[in-house]
Amino acid sequence: MWLTNSSVGRKLVMSISGIFLVLFLTFHMSMNLVAIISADAYNAVCGFLGSNWYAVAGTAVLVAGVLVHFVMAAVLTAQNKNARPVKYEVSSKTDVEWSSKNMFVLGLVIIGILCFHLIHFWAKMMLPELIGSEDMIKETAAIVAQSGLECKEVEATQNGAALIRFTFSQWWVCLIYLAWLCALWFHLTHGIWSALHTVGMNNKVWMSRIKCISMIFATIICLGFAAVVVFGYCSNL
Repeated sequence: MWLTNSSVGRKLVMSISGIFLVLFLTFHMSMNLVAIISADAYNAVCGFLGSNWYAVAGTAVLVAGVLVHFVMAAVLTAQNKNARPVKYEVSSKTDVEWSSKNMFVLGLVIIGILCFHLIHFWAKMMLPELIGSEDMIKETAAIVAQSGLECKEVEATQNGAALIRFTFSQWWVCLIYLAWLCALWFHLTHGIWSALHTVGMNNKVWMSRIKCISMIFATIICLGFAAVVVFGYCSNL
């Protein structure tokens, strides 16, 4: 198949899956910012999503998007390395050049800490409901109780505000998340404009504009997530 057998096709698949993941990050960041405004409103959003069929389907699509993006990135990285076994000498590098040369490494860091993130939230919210584990639900309820926010045990897995407060109560956890967001920022600043370039927005007039838009958009996304981390930590002071 052309999309998977050719370099151009693989780049197109990786770009489209990357754009999809950026849209998800935008939604997820916007949703998380609700926690800063109102814990009740954020919990209402968590309750709406829960383990309903559309949330499960969305999670499956998201996992597929991450896998496709990662696999294509791995294939293209290996292909480029085999085509150019000896690296070119570079006299100077800018931040953007550094990120473009380390996209795969940044991606590995992002995926690694993503697993850390899933353990903190998805494994304590959606997973217990999906498998119907009373022990896991009780564990989440105990965490909610430690956060200082009252909640019925049956509603514990939908109390995302309490989990945010508990998760970011430890400074070292906050540092890991902030480091994750730094890696994500570098990845997005190059990835967004590169994806748009691949799908056709590559004329000279728009190239510099796309790079600027990518920088701004990546900054907004990462600052939005960072604000939630800082808010969670400060709420425990």
